[in-house]
Amino acid sequence: MDAIQAEYGYLPEGALRLVSEATGRPLVDVYGVATFYRSFSLKPRGRHLVCVCVGTACHVRGAPVVVEEFERQLGVNAGDTTPSREFTLDTVNCVGACALGPIVVADGRYFANTNSVKVRRILETTRAGADQVERPSAVEAAK
Repeated sequence: MDAIQAEYGYLPEGALRLVSEATGRPLVDVYGVATFYRSFSLKPRGRHLVCVCVGTACHVRGAPVVVEEFERQLGVNAGDTTPSREFTLDTVNCVGACALGPIVVADGRYFANTNSVKVRRILETTRAGADQVERPSAVEAAK
C-alpha cells in the first residue's frame, strides 16, 4: 500500500480492491489498515502536505491560531486539499517535539515555534521546495 500511496498520492478504491484480491484478505481488513495509519489517505492529496501539530503542548502555545492562518491563506479547512491540488492541510495530535511547539511539518521539514506571522514563509519555502530545515537556536529552544 506504501507503493500505491507513493504513486497516486492516495489509495484509490480500485487499488484497495486489488490489494484485497492479491493478498486474499477481506476488503474490510485492507480498508482497516488504510484508515488506521495517518500516512495513508483515501482522498487525493496535494503535491505538498502541511501538518500542524495540535497536541496539548502545541495547542496551549497557539496552534489553533496557526491552523486558522493556514486555512485563511490556503482557502481550505484542515483536512482538505486546495482546488489546484498544490497543498493539503492537515492536523496531527503530536509530532514528538513538544518543547518546540507549535510545530508545523511541511513535506517532512519541521518548523518550530510557529506563529501566524511565519505561515506565509512556510508556504513559500514549501512551494519552492527548499531543502532547508528551520532549526531554532539554543536560546529559542529553551523558551
